[in-house]
Amino acid sequence: MSQTSASGGRRLPAEWEPQDAILLTWPHDRSDWEATLAVVERVFVEIATAVCAHERLLLVLRDSGHRNHVEALLRTAGTDLSRVQIVIAPSNDTWARDHGPITVYENGAPRLLDFVFNGWGGKYAAALDDAITARLQEAGVFGDAPRERSAFVLEGGSLESDGAGTLITTHECQHHAGRNPALDTGAIEEHLTAAFGLKRLIWLHNGQLEGDDTDGHIDTLVRLCDAGTIAYQQCDDPADPHFPGLAALEAEVRALRTAEGEPYRLMPLPWPSAKRHPDGRRMPATYANFLILNGAVLVPTYSDAKDAVALERLRGIFPGREVIGIDCLPLIAQGGSLHCVTMQLPAGTLAP
Repeated sequence: MSQTSASGGRRLPAEWEPQDAILLTWPHDRSDWEATLAVVERVFVEIATAVCAHERLLLVLRDSGHRNHVEALLRTAGTDLSRVQIVIAPSNDTWARDHGPITVYENGAPRLLDFVFNGWGGKYAAALDDAITARLQEAGVFGDAPRERSAFVLEGGSLESDGAGTLITTHECQHHAGRNPALDTGAIEEHLTAAFGLKRLIWLHNGQLEGDDTDGHIDTLVRLCDAGTIAYQQCDDPADPHFPGLAALEAEVRALRTAEGEPYRLMPLPWPSAKRHPDGRRMPATYANFLILNGAVLVPTYSDAKDAVALERLRGIFPGREVIGIDCLPLIAQGGSLHCVTMQLPAGTLAP
């Protein structure tokens, strides 16, 4: 854990704070989703419909034909289209959590941080996705909120904020050689502190899921639910290859303290049975990849006996919000889940 100095009146809001909208970049047949597009679109329709019941939805679609297709899907599903705003922009893929803007408040006003997205350290083509935030700004959806482009490689899925100056991230992800290879730990901490106005930065060193291309994004493992509560992905099967790493992660989490020096309230999330791709690869099924909305929490489920346990535990953490399960088994075939395909846009970010 590093103690830092807050910078420039900036603050990275927590996900549970009021939101204007959720960003989704819709899959299409020129992406890795081509073979399973119809199946995965059903997941996106379900996410979109649930979001629009609680707040606005900002959709990135490839072209006018894509727009007509997606609008027809949403209309058939009964989605509240009055809450949907569409921007046309080319895309490589769908992982809005990592290519979307990360919004900070600077002296109370929203500012959109546009970091480099390079396909998780150069693993995949990402140039089109990396340009999406600029395209959104050009379309006027952010009103007067400025966009700040950075040469630093960073993904939103690697960050957990309590909204009060504490950031949790993973050492493996931020130190991956394909991201910012010239920077050591001290330099990375300086960049994150300056960008987000941090008071303290917590590094976690254990836990990564098979099938995860992100090098251990925090949003697959450990989630802040309020300033004093953490949910984390537990593995209770000693025979599972994940057991040692997730047990070590659990020990790290149990040792954490709030900024006031108090232990966090901890909620272990159940471990689903192994989910495998048709080619035999294990897919990264994690209940930690939930999304907090205004008045609701969307939770990934995997057609697993542990789904009900995960939903019940999260209802205990979020008593004032509707907890909704979304079948994300089709999503994890490409290495991510529900939180990975969404990005919240905090209050004040969108143009009225």
